[in-house]
This record gives sequence, structure tokens and C-alpha cells, in this order.
Amino acid sequence: MPKINDLKLENIKALFPEDFTPDQVAKGQTLFLKEVAETMHEFYGGKMQTIPKAGYYGFNWFNVWYSPGVSKVSTDIRDNPERSFDLSNRGNLVAVVSDSTRVLGDGDCGPSGGLGVMEGKAYLMKYLGGVDAIALCIDAKGEDGKSDPKKIIDFVKMIQPSVGGVNLEDISQPNCFEVLDTLRDECEIPVWHDDAQGTGCVTLAGLINALKVADKQIGDVRIAMLGAGASNTTIASLILQAGGDPAKMVMCDSKGGLHTDRADIEADKAFYKKWDLCQRTNPGKIDSIEEAMKGADVLIALSRPGPDTVKPEWVSSMAEKAICFVCANPVPEIYPHTAKEAGAYIVATGRGDFPNQVNNSLCFPGLLKGALLVKARKITDKMAIAAAYAIAGTAEKRGLTPDYIAPQMDETETFPAVAKAVAMQAQIDGVARTMLSGDEVYAQAKKEIDESRNLTHHLIEEEYIKKPTPEMLEACLEKAIAQVG
Repeated sequence: MPKINDLKLENIKALFPEDFTPDQVAKGQTLFLKEVAETMHEFYGGKMQTIPKAGYYGFNWFNVWYSPGVSKVSTDIRDNPERSFDLSNRGNLVAVVSDSTRVLGDGDCGPSGGLGVMEGKAYLMKYLGGVDAIALCIDAKGEDGKSDPKKIIDFVKMIQPSVGGVNLEDISQPNCFEVLDTLRDECEIPVWHDDAQGTGCVTLAGLINALKVADKQIGDVRIAMLGAGASNTTIASLILQAGGDPAKMVMCDSKGGLHTDRADIEADKAFYKKWDLCQRTNPGKIDSIEEAMKGADVLIALSRPGPDTVKPEWVSSMAEKAICFVCANPVPEIYPHTAKEAGAYIVATGRGDFPNQVNNSLCFPGLLKGALLVKARKITDKMAIAAAYAIAGTAEKRGLTPDYIAPQMDETETFPAVAKAVAMQAQIDGVARTMLSGDEVYAQAKKEIDESRNLTHHLIEEEYIKKPTPEMLEACLEKAIAQVG
């Protein structure tokens, strides 16, 4: 059994037996990460905690932070509610809200089942974006036992006086469409559906750079899309707004291609976004993903986890220098090595242990930080597209290759760059309460991101955050190898 001497968990592939096939190694990586996740979450009791941001210098400071002194803060906010962004942590606080009905690839996990993901979102916001966040998994079921979108909408409206923004997560469709569109219109703070908008933003960023590497233009390429949920429908919308040709786009769900003959979609008003794409795309009425991929330049799949959801022969039928985004979690629709063997030129997934991680974690920490710094009232599609170009630009500065089309999550310059782009677009779109220059946004975002990271590392160094032992990780590896072998 290999020894794990480095807690960084770099080059996980090398930990597995030499006689493992590429498929076995890929499967083993997934199982190992799951074992480590369960072990570490139990070790730490979750990922997040609350600590003060203000100092304590003597007994009377309790009377400043609480009664009687804090009464002045309450009356100031009463007389001018906008002061709540400056006199409380509201201006840097995001609520991560979910009914846990579509958690990653695991489906409905029950109201509390999404806590691991929502805490993870909060962790990434703090470490990567310098944004405080709280995980709020809610029971939104109605009398029929089904999740009620109106309950989610009412909940978010009720908490908006306490937070600067809301990140919606893991809400099943079609509820997610109604929830987002209603709250974007009716709330006075930005409401962001990261599954849809975040994935759309970072996928557009990856596509922008992949097309540069393949020497193709966004308006010329044929695009096949597998899956028609919140993520892919939003991706399609952003690609079209960025210059994609709807006549060259085909989207398929579990029942076939989306086109104007899909009476089932037209009849269900809850799927209005899918019906819009039925009317705008796929004029040839192609009815299967296999057919849609023939001669296609790009595949964007966010559907059922693989690794055999997308067949190698379908990839082989694509155009020269084919681009495959296979982003199902936790296992992509086809493993990258299999897609490459079938002829794909560029392959991206949602995972950081494969090349070209196209993951919304590159987007939402910086995007929300930028929105918060200018006290935005909403996040427009133009703000999301601006973020995509900022992400793409950060990677391009380092030099693009078929295995590098998007920044990695430890490339820290990405997040203040995204914050700057989003804040500037918010001011152009007229949704910002505060006007700042690009340099001011970048400097403030970088300062607060650096402070968050330094605080985490200080807590580790001072052993307030305890380090796991190599033996704990080796036990996880042993379990993963046994499950594969």
C-alpha cells in the first residue's frame, strides 16, 4: 500500500497499483475522494464555524457590541435601512439556500442531506472569495409531500434583510426556474442560482478558450448538448447571448431532441425555458444525441453520471478537433482518457483531479464578491458573461493548451479579476448601489481574499484547525482500492 506523505493530495493517480487500468484508476480516484470526504467531515464535525471579526479589549466592550451601545446601530438602520450593509456583516454575507431536492448527482437527499454541499459552498466563498456564507437547507415540502417553490421564494424574501445576497443551490427543475426568476425580479439583493448560472458562466469561459485552441469561432460551430436541466438550459442561453448560432445548436433530454414538435414541453408551462429553446434551436428537429453529435464541433453534457452515458463511437463521429465538456458529477458522462482515445481534441469535466476542470467554483466566489462590493440589487446575464470573459482571460495569460483552457482553483488572481469585471458590469447595467473604480474593486477584493486565506492558514499553524494524519488518508485509500480491485 503506498504511503501518503503529503497532505496536499497531489497526483492521486500515482497512489493506485501499477496494474490498474485507466478506468480502474479513474474509478478509484472517485471512491478515494468520497472516503476522504466522509472521514474528514466526521473528524472536523463539518467545515464551517463562526468567529468574531471585531476585537475584545475589556469588559465594557460587551456593552459596545451588545446592549446598551448597540442600540445606536439599531436606530441608525431603522432610520436608513441601507446602513445595514455598513453597520453589520450583511454587506459581506451570503445565504446558501437549498431544498436539497437535487444534490449533485445523488437526487433528493432530504432537507438536511444537502448540508455537506452547502457548507462546501460556504467554505469556497470564504477561502476563494473572502465572502462569509451560511448554509441554510430548508424543508419546503407542501401538503402533497413535494417541494413547493413558493415556500422557497417566501423563505428567501423573509431572510433578505439579513444578507447581502443569496446563492440558490441543488433545487430540482422545474422549481428552480420559477424560484430564480421570481426572486431576481422581486428581491432587492442579488439572487444567484449557481447550478444554472454559475455552471453556465464557467462553461462559457471554458468554451471561449477551447475554441481559441481549436481555432474555431463561436458563431460557426455546431453544438450538441446532452441534458436539458437548469445547468444546460442556462449554458445554452449564455452561449447564444455570446454569439452562438441557435440554428447550429441541438439540445437533447431523456425523451429526445428539443424542437417545436415537443408538445410535452409546450404543454407544461413550468418548462417555459425549455420551450423557448425548442423554438429557437434545432430547426432540423434532430431527435437523438447520437445523431446530434455527428459532425458536431462541441459536446456539452450535464446529464446522467457515467462513465458510459456518452459512447466512444459518438465522440468518434464528431468533427475534427472536437471539444467535449462532460461535466456530470461525481462521474463524467465519459472518462477523459476514453474520450481522447475516441478522437476528442479537448476534454473538460467538473472535477479537479482531471485536466480542464470547468467548475462553477471558478466563478461564484469572485462574482458574488464583486456584486457585494458595489451592493448590487441583482446579477444580470451580462454580469455573468463579463465574469466568463474574466475567467477566460486569466487562463489565456498563462498560455492555453488542449489540457489547459480554464484556470485552476489555486490560481488566486482569477477571483479578484472576476470581482472587478462583475462590479464594473453591475454599474453599467444600473443595478449597483455603490460606484467604485475597477482598481478599487480589485484592490478591495484581493485584500479581503488574502485576509481570509491568511486566517485559515494561521488557524492551521496555531492548531486551532487540526491536521489529519497520513494514516487516516491511507485507510481511505485502502478502502478505495479494495472497492475497485
